[in-house]
Amino acid sequence: MEKMEEENLKEETAEEVVEETAEDTRGEAKGQTEEGENPEAAEETEEKQSKKDKKKKKEKPEELLKQKIAELEDKSIRQLAEFENFRNRTEKEKQAMFEVGARSVVEKILPVVDNFERGLSTVPEEEKGSAFAEGMNMIYKQLLGELDKLGVKPIEAVGKEFDPNLHNAVMQVASDEFESGIVAQELQKGYTYRDTVVRHSMVSVVE
Repeated sequence: MEKMEEENLKEETAEEVVEETAEDTRGEAKGQTEEGENPEAAEETEEKQSKKDKKKKKEKPEELLKQKIAELEDKSIRQLAEFENFRNRTEKEKQAMFEVGARSVVEKILPVVDNFERGLSTVPEEEKGSAFAEGMNMIYKQLLGELDKLGVKPIEAVGKEFDPNLHNAVMQVASDEFESGIVAQELQKGYTYRDTVVRHSMVSVVE
């Protein structure tokens, strides 16, 4: 009898242990479900985050591209401006070099013009109609015409008021024809090239 009671007691104890273990297991599972995230909600959150990341990744290259385009446009504008300045500066330098070269050539030609004038002035009156004299006179006029086309002009002197910017006074003379300070005689003709003096006129001025 006592053995039977002991066995019954053992069986009841075993059943209680099993029930307690089962309850603990259910409690733990329930706690895990309550504490953990909802699987559907977690998936939705991950999907939204993924879309945001993709949007950010998509916007970033576009912004970088716009920035790069703006930088290239600015660089292109600067380079064009620099090239335009360089071209203008080169053109001015080239023009200045041409002016200096042309002025130098004109200065060398003027003595030739002077010799033509001296030679023609010594031709006797009776020989001025000769073929030689006429030929020399034609060459002289042609030379003056070409110089005129280049912008070389003779400076007016006799009868004009003395101008130190145009005339070089080498002597003073008395004159009944002109007033004081007026150029009475031109000893050597002066010339301008494009409104700049190449050679001053050598003159005598009335006292």
